[in-house]
Amino acid sequence: DSFQWMSRVLQAIDSIHQVGVYCLALVPANTLPKTPLGGIHISETKQRFLEGALHPCNVLMCPHTCVTNLPKPRQKQPEVGPASMIVGNLVAGKRIAQACGRDLGQLEDNDQFLYIQDVLQWRAQATPDHPLFLVLNAKGTVASTATCLQLHKRAERVAASLMGRLNTGDHVALVYPPGIDLIATFYGCLYAGCVPVTVRPPHPQNLATTLPTVKMIVEVSKSVCILTTQAIMKLLKSKEATAAVDIKSWPTVLDTDDLPRKKNSHFYKPPTPEMLAYLDFSVSTTGILAGVKMSHAATGALCRSIKLQCELYPSRQIAICLDPYCGLGLALWCLCSVYSGHQSILVPPLELESNVSVWLTAVSQYKARVTFCSYSVMEMCTKGLGSQTEALRLRNVNLSCVRTCMVVAEERPRIALTQSFSKIFKDLGLSPRAVSTTFGCRVNVAICLQGTSGPDPTTVYVDMRALRHDRVRLVERGSPHSLPLMESGKILPGVKVIIANTETKGPLGDSHLGEVWVSSPHNATGYYTVYGEEALHADHFNTKLSFGDTQTVWARTGYLGFLRRTELTDASGERHDALYVVGSLDETLELRGMRYHPIDIETSVIRSHKSIAECAVFTWTNLLVVVVELEGSEQEALDLVALVTNVVLEEHYLIVGVVVVVDPGVIPINSRGEKQRMHLRDGFLADQLDPIYVAYNM
Repeated sequence: DSFQWMSRVLQAIDSIHQVGVYCLALVPANTLPKTPLGGIHISETKQRFLEGALHPCNVLMCPHTCVTNLPKPRQKQPEVGPASMIVGNLVAGKRIAQACGRDLGQLEDNDQFLYIQDVLQWRAQATPDHPLFLVLNAKGTVASTATCLQLHKRAERVAASLMGRLNTGDHVALVYPPGIDLIATFYGCLYAGCVPVTVRPPHPQNLATTLPTVKMIVEVSKSVCILTTQAIMKLLKSKEATAAVDIKSWPTVLDTDDLPRKKNSHFYKPPTPEMLAYLDFSVSTTGILAGVKMSHAATGALCRSIKLQCELYPSRQIAICLDPYCGLGLALWCLCSVYSGHQSILVPPLELESNVSVWLTAVSQYKARVTFCSYSVMEMCTKGLGSQTEALRLRNVNLSCVRTCMVVAEERPRIALTQSFSKIFKDLGLSPRAVSTTFGCRVNVAICLQGTSGPDPTTVYVDMRALRHDRVRLVERGSPHSLPLMESGKILPGVKVIIANTETKGPLGDSHLGEVWVSSPHNATGYYTVYGEEALHADHFNTKLSFGDTQTVWARTGYLGFLRRTELTDASGERHDALYVVGSLDETLELRGMRYHPIDIETSVIRSHKSIAECAVFTWTNLLVVVVELEGSEQEALDLVALVTNVVLEEHYLIVGVVVVVDPGVIPINSRGEKQRMHLRDGFLADQLDPIYVAYNM
């Protein structure tokens, strides 16, 4: 009944007083603050409303009808034509925004091999007992190890069991938990001339959502065989699995737990390094499954580039707390140690769920100078160990050995998280300069990476309002509407980056916002999809500028960013060019002619009330939908509606269409710690979120 009454009130006020009502809130009787004389205390009520302390029992907001003074939607202006813009290496009076990592330099002993599997065979002969991998469990004790020879022998056995069964060039899905088995079968496939596809195993407690993804990757990659452990093999064919997928349509499943000790006299030699080495599948934040093809040449170039940037040699130890299934995580687990010979201390991120300190304890124990993690790992450490630094110090955890701690990411660096991590662990000796972010994407998994030398990552402040118009305006720290952006590490050796206009495909000048394009020997060679959409994405991998240098072949990353020449000097003595990533083009919201990045709106919303734990935004028809997770009592749910609407209106000049208040943990997060906004949108449209409250703003 209250809604009918509220709408009658709105109509009455509109017809009698000719004013719109922005927000109508019903509170229980006698709960409004009173003045000493018994009237209603207006300013106190306003204060409570703005702080979210009114606790109404019903709310109706009409921002769409009331807010009439929003800035006009932006009209796009035609750009200046190409001929009048480019003179020498200036565009519209600015230096062309392009930058490159240092040269790849001299070849060393392991660089002459064209194929990564040859490097493993060479190491197995030259340094058979050199330890390559240590896998730690949740207790921090060594669960398994592998020397060069042991890894080679295990790979040989896998190859021997495949060579009779499969043809050269067949695709093989490797469904293993993070560990030595995964690495050994990866090389076993290469020895046998098969193409490995690493797949995250299904979660036994959550088959309904995780098994269909496994099935999809196996089907889309056209894998003719699945290699796995006995336990997972039982799981794939279990009674519970039938509810999620058609278990009769799995290809051949082989378990590699007890392979016979036979070896082949010869291994497969690929005819050219341009041949496919492995497939790398990953689900993007927009919910698209994209597999990319990595050739042998690209694999070698990737390893060499990382080796130079991080100064990796057999005497080094690096600690890795990442999933080994795609992107840079896959390269660091399966490729880099074999190539450079350094020892990798591997901490599967899953182990942190039972012991949060296992990664940092390992870094301290093995005195790792270089360590890699993901944002989800960093978040777990920040939340779980924030109050325990004293206890860790008593257990002699010391992080002063760390020269560089890199967060592997495919997004804009999360400054707030990296800073709070640095601050918390400063007490344990972590240098504030150590923490940085890497940047990679589907077309090239490693574009930037801080490495061990070169200037520290820089931070700039840009005007958020200009950013919506695709412009970069640098401002001072602390100025209104300023947004801090941190450089994503240093551009890797052999990598060239340019900033291109998203529409005209022409080069842009220094500090201009455009799409990041990359040219490098370790670019992937293309998407691997079954649906024949290659033509659609062909220009992602080989595209050329519309004017200027029209010869170089570039790959389009799909990310907006800009290059800025700094006052710092590079290792080469040149002035250093910093790359700032602003966000993925796929994720941006086009609203009122302007381009918004969801993360900026979400940051404002999270700051608006202490009970908002997490937030995600997406558009539905042309409405902005804001989903907030409420930590606290459900009576606060209605307080959030007005606060969320207010903050987005004030800071972003946008009117929120729908506010959805849900329980903690509803917003889906992937293994890289990124929000899956499209999955959330699908859940919202299918009515699966089970919200505490949904407010449709009028």
